[in-house]
Amino acid sequence: MRSPGPLVPDPDFGPTDRLRGWIVTAFITAIAAITRFTMLAYPTDAGTPVFDEKHYVPQGWQVLTGGGIEDNPGYGLVVHPPIGKQMIAIGEALFGYNGWGWRFSSALVGTLMVLLIIRIVRRMTRSTLIGAIAGILLIVDGVTFVSSRLGMLDIFLAFFVLAALGCLVVDRDQVRERMAKVYEEGRIGDSAWGPRLGFRWWRFGAGILLGLACGTKWSGMYFILFFGLLSVAFDLSARRAYRVQHPWVGTAVRDIGPALYALVVIPLGVYLASYWAWFTSETGVDRHAVGNEIGEGGTWSFIPSALRSLWYYSGNVLQFHAGLTNSAGNHHPWESKPWTWPMGLRPMLYYYADGEQVTGCGAASCVKAVMLIGTPAMWWLALPMLAWAIWQTFVRRDWRYAVVLTGYGAAYLPWFATLDRQMYYFYAVALAPFMVMGFALVLGDVLGKASASVERRTTGLLAVSLYIGLVVANFVYLWPILTAMPITPESWQNHLWLPSWK
Repeated sequence: MRSPGPLVPDPDFGPTDRLRGWIVTAFITAIAAITRFTMLAYPTDAGTPVFDEKHYVPQGWQVLTGGGIEDNPGYGLVVHPPIGKQMIAIGEALFGYNGWGWRFSSALVGTLMVLLIIRIVRRMTRSTLIGAIAGILLIVDGVTFVSSRLGMLDIFLAFFVLAALGCLVVDRDQVRERMAKVYEEGRIGDSAWGPRLGFRWWRFGAGILLGLACGTKWSGMYFILFFGLLSVAFDLSARRAYRVQHPWVGTAVRDIGPALYALVVIPLGVYLASYWAWFTSETGVDRHAVGNEIGEGGTWSFIPSALRSLWYYSGNVLQFHAGLTNSAGNHHPWESKPWTWPMGLRPMLYYYADGEQVTGCGAASCVKAVMLIGTPAMWWLALPMLAWAIWQTFVRRDWRYAVVLTGYGAAYLPWFATLDRQMYYFYAVALAPFMVMGFALVLGDVLGKASASVERRTTGLLAVSLYIGLVVANFVYLWPILTAMPITPESWQNHLWLPSWK
């Protein structure tokens, strides 16, 4: 006769091997720093930025030297919020207007993303080994690697949303720890709605980070929606797990309001605060639109003129983005649509030089290129990984895979609503860490549970090791076209595995 399962979850609120966890984290993060910072100032376009660095690097310098604002004189419109440019300006303040300066902050947050993903996956799986696997896979992902070595915005967006997710995962553990304490004290039935959970600093921190994400790119707003639903789902699950009498009503009454405050109001406040320099300036783009471009009276006259001017300015930015459509005649040779992103079928060429003036490959003519490519040994298997994640989420009810799908979906699905718009593979930078998290969880399943037989664990460890070795080898092979190392034209062609890569 089998004994019934426990009425409430076992008291498991996080990994316990703290010293070993931090030693492993520090070691792998150090390797990430070496890969991100090595030859960081190379290549440049005759000492100037390459590709879309040409937009954001000068704007970062304007932020540094112009009182915190940028005007983008070449276009007459600043099309993204200021946080990413402010991040670039930090590096320029430290190292000057050069490759090291305008790429330093990207390399720093790209390195910290490795630290974050180790800690997040370790907490989700209660396994330092699987967390380490996630860190190694992120190091050798071509998308995050290249993005960490250029002065563009997407790496900052990816960093902030990954950190926000990490805060929500810690918040989940903390909520369950509080619920367990109330249950042990016999107070779980004091209210049919369950207990109040107090102030939740980790969720508050997630709100700040989501505000910084929105202050980098407006696509951060999608994560507010997806992560807000995830946080409420965590709360509902906790109330059900600890036998609250009316968990749905309890979640509605106790949790949704605070979640809206932490994950909507706080991000909005942070987003507005990111425009501090614009608010205090006299020369910011559209800063004094009220009274000039738009009237001072009307239905919305009760709103402060500075906020109305920001709304007007944001409307111009939205109109600019809305006009970047294929139907309006806007095309780019390297643009791609979102259905190509999961497998990285249409990468981005950031830098290219060839001819006799390029030397160093041992041939009469050499090629140097930087291409944004997702390491195929991972990206080409993304669809099976996502299928496994969907099955684990909806059939096995594994919350860890639900977290992966939530982050991946927030970074990916909204782009299908505007398919006529010009799009590029670098928009997929924000989904890369969630893809890596998914692969780490799958490899954890392959490895098997700690309680499995020695034979099962040994076989699983062999399979996982072989796969990680394959991914690392794939990354090493691609290294020359990720870093602009001189190679022969024949080698360049050999690196272009698909027709869509050309």
